[in-house]
Amino acid sequence: MPFTKILPENISDNTFKLINKDWFLISAGNTEHNNCMTASWGGFGILWFKPVVYIFVRPQRYTNEFIKNNEYFTLSFFDETHRDALNYCGKNSGRDKNKAKECYLQIFETTHKSIAYKESRLILECKKLYSEPFKAENFIDKSPLHHYANGDFHIMYIAEITECLINE
Repeated sequence: MPFTKILPENISDNTFKLINKDWFLISAGNTEHNNCMTASWGGFGILWFKPVVYIFVRPQRYTNEFIKNNEYFTLSFFDETHRDALNYCGKNSGRDKNKAKECYLQIFETTHKSIAYKESRLILECKKLYSEPFKAENFIDKSPLHHYANGDFHIMYIAEITECLINE
């Protein structure tokens, strides 16, 4: 499936819907050794005069190892026909199985040697700029702390969108 490069500012989707309702796969690694996870928290913005995304990953997630050990990761968005794959990738660990293979997703190498999926309708290749684990003492509004009863605070990653691909 041929992808077209666009500028991040030309993404026509409602980004709130993309993240919260459509969900996406966060993927990192290379074509031989990689992992993905389903996510529905994050955002888009401008920081340091760059188009960025920010994502949140729990430290125990297998995908986090790949994000930490690679300069780039991708966010892949799919149409509704791939909802089962997103559900599967959110409920199963890549430590035990090859999630992309189990979901019949075809991996390809991105410009900066990360991975994405041919079935995606939108792919963002992202270069890590900053990471920081959440800390209980930094919560001004304490109400979200119930999400962290086990103390496994998300790690926030901020990354520059280096390439944006659409599949029309």
